[in-house]
Amino acid sequence: MKEGPIVLRGQVVSGHGVAGGTSGASPYPAGTIAMQIPFFSALGLDLSSFHPATINVTTSPFSIRILRPAFHFEGVQWTDVHGPESFDFIHVELRLGTRKVPAWGYRPTAETKAGHPQPVEVLEVIAPFLPDIQRHSEVFLELDPHEVAVEEAPGVPQDV
Repeated sequence: MKEGPIVLRGQVVSGHGVAGGTSGASPYPAGTIAMQIPFFSALGLDLSSFHPATINVTTSPFSIRILRPAFHFEGVQWTDVHGPESFDFIHVELRLGTRKVPAWGYRPTAETKAGHPQPVEVLEVIAPFLPDIQRHSEVFLELDPHEVAVEEAPGVPQDV
């Protein structure tokens, strides 16, 4: 018996503007994703056809716990601004209205991430450029149940 995907409703929220290079206060004018793509490619994950930014999706009151990422990169030294970081990537099908696109859930490991933390109920998603996506857009994330578990986010009100 084949197990189907986990489907979570989410909403696009504002991020720090660092991943896509839109923050004027960031030490990464091109954005972190554009800088990291060549490192990920050298390690076996080609993101060249994806937009070099993240879509921040809150799945509150739930969080996504990564069990077995499709890719795990340990100790990637992608900048000289701080020490190496580790990253997990999970398969995501992103649904926006009737459009469905393959994407990647992107999560720097909290223990190695240098600043700009995300709440536990937010998943950063790397996807093709989607001109119609904006803050507050409703999206659905289809996730592989072999890669993730969904849990109630600690400290998030359940009557949302």
